[in-house]
Amino acid sequence: MGHAIPFDTHESVKKLRAVGFTEEQAEAQTRMIADLVDEQLVSRRYLDERLKELEYRLVIRLGGMMVVAVGIVATLVKLL
Repeated sequence: MGHAIPFDTHESVKKLRAVGFTEEQAEAQTRMIADLVDEQLVSRRYLDERLKELEYRLVIRLGGMMVVAVGIVATLVKLL
């Protein structure tokens, strides 16, 4: 994932060690947290990009619907 939130693993290990975790426990816990951050969390920038992409798709779809609606109304006006 190129859009994941950065996570300082070294700092995490240091903090866990400071509160009594062994080196092995601190590293295992930090690996688990880093995996979760990498797989489950995304940055604000990534979300903004995805929303903008969805907005463009919606505008295009609504524009197409409006063109069709105007065409139908114009056809009905000519027929009546």
